Amino acid sequence: MDIQTLFAERIGGAAFGTTNAIYKFEKIKRAKADARSRKPGIELLDFGVGEPDQMAPMAIRQALKRAVDDPANRGYADNGIDAFKQAAADYMRTFFGVADLDPQTEINHSIGSKPALAIMPLCFVNPGDVVLTTVPGYPVMATHAAYLGGQVVKLPLLPQNQFYPDLSSIDADTARRAKLFYVNYPNNPTGAPPSEAFFDALIAFAKRHNILIVQDAAYATLVFGRSGLSIMSRPGGKDVAVELHSMSKSYNMTGWRLGFVCGSARAVKAYAEVKDNIDSGQFKAIQVAACAGIADRALADSIRAHYEQRMRRLVETLRAAGANASMPGGTFYLYVAAPRGAGDRTFANAEEASQFLIREQLVSTVPWDDAGAFLRFSATFESAGDQDDERVFTELGRRLQAAKLRW
Repeated sequence: MDIQTLFAERIGGAAFGTTNAIYKFEKIKRAKADARSRKPGIELLDFGVGEPDQMAPMAIRQALKRAVDDPANRGYADNGIDAFKQAAADYMRTFFGVADLDPQTEINHSIGSKPALAIMPLCFVNPGDVVLTTVPGYPVMATHAAYLGGQVVKLPLLPQNQFYPDLSSIDADTARRAKLFYVNYPNNPTGAPPSEAFFDALIAFAKRHNILIVQDAAYATLVFGRSGLSIMSRPGGKDVAVELHSMSKSYNMTGWRLGFVCGSARAVKAYAEVKDNIDSGQFKAIQVAACAGIADRALADSIRAHYEQRMRRLVETLRAAGANASMPGGTFYLYVAAPRGAGDRTFANAEEASQFLIREQLVSTVPWDDAGAFLRFSATFESAGDQDDERVFTELGRRLQAAKLRW
């Protein structure tokens, strides 16, 4: 039997697994392994990690311990328990002032945002349909839309537009054929915050062209210097959008795999029906545990403050090294133009800069070359505690200076 001839074209067909192409995160992994082997006595400063450095809040962990032993939580959760749907509605009201979501028809849980983004194209995309998406960004919905024969149109996020997509650049035929429009604010990787003006313009665009907005709000509570914002709180938002929320970033529940989709009742119903044919729901005990904390502003604010403090020091350190860094509006990511070179060496792109920093200075970042050359530094690096953070920043500054970077 020749398995190689059976692979679907969407993943490469007969060529699947035979090319030499290496995914950028695999390149980073290999560069880190090489740097550690060549310089075993030097600590690798990992600013490329994209997940929280702390555990979930104690109240949520304790609730999980109790819920695990409750016989009522055995068995399949299917499309979620009522208590979590109500807790999600409470969260939307507490943090964003959205008080009119019906927990039964306008909210449904997800096993994290990633599966929800994979499911949405199954609900809406036929071969030839257009899906609009922003780049750089999280590619899951676009990947699955392409699997289904959809045409993915990428809209660049540029500094001159404050890292919002230029809606005026979308031609009439593309808009006419579009079914879904993926956005993500607060934005990974640029750190751009949600904006009332942008959301209002996007809602008007969606209404005009009959497009469903998919707003990925995974970092919704991680907003600095302003209040959080949901597209559901804007006039007409619920009519033309669904919003995805995640417990991973806001509550350090990475790996627990829990989130929810809210918004247009018809769209939520379609999501729930397709989801019901894909999974059997997240473990009820995890949903019960989340109910103990997701509407608690104090918990979320404490986590936000942790990252904000780190982010400010990260900006200071990078500016001192010559980078054009400034405080982002949200997330725990700092997105800065990549250095053009180091000493007499010139970098062709952000990936070359990233590889140099890893291999020569043992400083790991994530490169983005989708819309200009940028590096993403994450404030989720590991340390021995708040006091140890300062040592990490001091060492980062020393290594960046030693690299003689040309920004």
